[in-house]
Amino acid sequence: MEKFYKIISVVFHPIVVPTIGVLLYFILIPSSYPSNLKLTLLSLIFIMTYLVPLLILILFKKLKLIESFNAHTIKERKLPVAMMIVLFYLLGNTIANIGAMRDISLLFYATSGALMLLYVFFIFKIKTSIHLLSLGISTAFFLIIDINNSSNFPLVIILNILIAGIVANARLYLKAHKPSEVYIGFFMGFISTFITYNIL
Repeated sequence: MEKFYKIISVVFHPIVVPTIGVLLYFILIPSSYPSNLKLTLLSLIFIMTYLVPLLILILFKKLKLIESFNAHTIKERKLPVAMMIVLFYLLGNTIANIGAMRDISLLFYATSGALMLLYVFFIFKIKTSIHLLSLGISTAFFLIIDINNSSNFPLVIILNILIAGIVANARLYLKAHKPSEVYIGFFMGFISTFITYNIL
């Protein structure tokens, strides 16, 4: 079971979820955007939310700023999270300026906002689950898209919740988090997305 839960934690790692979310958006929401623009945007998102964070973690590990790629302690998480706040905000700005992609920019503004809230929790020594934070954001994002476009996405939303449950179980089994940190992570991501949507 430990191997299975480790695989789950890697497959649904926070740096992978944004690319999966945008890919699902393009598949489910009809748009007039040409395929090459969609591919360019997906490539940009993959590079900025997967490759760049991965390179940052590798660099931090080389500099001994973190002991492992999982950044187990709050102290290890502070600098990477601060950099991700800026990175996701800039990515949201970039996407918002491409035609009428306000929907997709919401995903990145919300992530930046949720990470800022998570950073505040560091003050109280609470190591919120970033895995569940990202899945909370994804769930709320598709719920908002569903409401705004009168689409019928119950399966996507239910699937998000089921995956969140499996990932939460994995994080608890691997003793990466306490139950409260898992619940706070999901609801923080979920609520932050709605707050961000109402601000934009």
